[in-house]
Amino acid sequence: MTIDVTIYHNPECGTSRNTLAMIHNAGIEPNVIEYLKNPPSREQLSKVIADAGLSVRDAIRQKDTPYAGSASTTLILPTSNCSTRC
Repeated sequence: MTIDVTIYHNPECGTSRNTLAMIHNAGIEPNVIEYLKNPPSREQLSKVIADAGLSVRDAIRQKDTPYAGSASTTLILPTSNCSTRC
């Protein structure tokens, strides 16, 4: 059985490097997308989030980001999947 794995990778991020190493150690050759060089489109992001079974809020990194320090508990995103609030 062949496993199709894609990793959105940041080579400057230790967690991303460790995750990529674990994938390689499992004998899997993933499709590596350096998302800072090749950012996904809004449509691609929507598909990845939906395929992972996540909400937009769950997909957003909260640690060490401006989002983490936000006093707002409401994320407003004008998208077709999330018309006003997520």
